Amino acid sequence: MGSASPQFLAYAFAVILVFNFSRAVVWRQFVLLAASVVFLGFISLHPLAFVPLAAFLAYGFVSLRLMQAKKTNLYAPLLILGIVAFMWLKKYAFIPAVLFLHHPYLTLGLSYIFFRALHLIIDARNGDLPTNISLVSYLNYMLNFTTLLSGPIQRYEDFAAMQLAPVPLPLSVIVAGEALERIIVGFFKVNVLSLFLSMVQTSALTLLSPDSPASTRVLNGILIAAIYPLYLYCNFSGYIDIVIGVARLLRIELPENFNRPFASDNFITFWSRWHITLSTWLKTYVYNPLLIVTMRRWPSPTLEPFLGVFAFFVTFFLIGVWHGQTSVFIFFGVLQGLGVSVTKLYQVLMAKWLGRKQYKELARNGLYNIATRGLTFTWFAFTLLWFWSNWKQLGALARSFHPCEIALVWLLIFVGSSVVLAIWEAMREWLLAFQFEGRPLLLSRYIRTAWNTTLVVISIGTITLLNAPPPDIVYKTF
Repeated sequence: MGSASPQFLAYAFAVILVFNFSRAVVWRQFVLLAASVVFLGFISLHPLAFVPLAAFLAYGFVSLRLMQAKKTNLYAPLLILGIVAFMWLKKYAFIPAVLFLHHPYLTLGLSYIFFRALHLIIDARNGDLPTNISLVSYLNYMLNFTTLLSGPIQRYEDFAAMQLAPVPLPLSVIVAGEALERIIVGFFKVNVLSLFLSMVQTSALTLLSPDSPASTRVLNGILIAAIYPLYLYCNFSGYIDIVIGVARLLRIELPENFNRPFASDNFITFWSRWHITLSTWLKTYVYNPLLIVTMRRWPSPTLEPFLGVFAFFVTFFLIGVWHGQTSVFIFFGVLQGLGVSVTKLYQVLMAKWLGRKQYKELARNGLYNIATRGLTFTWFAFTLLWFWSNWKQLGALARSFHPCEIALVWLLIFVGSSVVLAIWEAMREWLLAFQFEGRPLLLSRYIRTAWNTTLVVISIGTITLLNAPPPDIVYKTF
């Protein structure tokens, strides 16, 4: 059962009906836990497959209890144990294969459970968590079926404030309508837009040949590289839209994970708008502590900005390591780290050379923003080559072009994305300028109702005509 499939939505709405039968805390906890356990059953019916997951959950709960019991001498060993266990279960390439478990077992959702477990251990050690976290509350937080497979990553305090509140979040007709609207938009993104974009990229990969005319190779190269970021956005943000809508009908507000990332004018801003909960988690638990430690070790105002550059690189390098188990993802992490650290270094040096005031004026320049927005998109598209392929595929892809054609592909992606994104931003601003009843006409309930009805019709028509399963959620595999 895919996380954006009609079957998932049918299951989710059945859970919503049962969940809202009573407002009692015990009932809400019981229904959510039962729904999450049943959801796991849809993924696998073999009890043995859940043993490693159960062991990892047990590790997290025991570690939480030990930290709350002030056994802080065990803090570092427990963190190391969790990291090693995660890498072992995920079968990282640098670990000898002979050490791995040889029977099939479930790893879906383990990456997000890993983040939640570390969050609980770290915050419990710092005394930032309530002392009465029950096993049921813990399991609901870790296994919540709306966030199990691909997030978003929610802090326990925020989750518990809603799940354990004596009076649940209100669920008016307006709130329910907005949640349903979010589900419709997400379903359309995954089942129509991402499917279409995936087909375009697959077709371009199939048609790519060293024997094709140069113009055809360049066009296919542009489609292969530039389409994937759009596909990934529609696929992942569409899933997030669905689960945010479903969770709100379960009286839980999940954090936003996307905020128009392609409007970003630099790579640091991009990561504050893309997979927001991941970058926020890493900022809280990696970037900030690392920066504090290095600043204490080298307490120099002159060095401080450059220590930030170093902390940025390490933090976003870990993003690549988290995403996958092979050298391809390590290099993906290097590219992410370079993207944010070089951006930070550029900002530091430009502020020194031009002065803060002049640099801010430059950053507000329209043409400058158009170029930096296109450069940000182009760099992200380039890094994603190591996200969706492997070294062998990349070698074959490179051999399909002459060196000058590769340069031309990326130049045209930069120019094209700069122009297209500038037009998109201008059109968006122009359309939102039309007002109706004191708010943008596009956001009026009449336009939104018509729009969402259209999306429903297109989605149903696409599913019916193609008679194919919906695209799998890319981030489910991490």
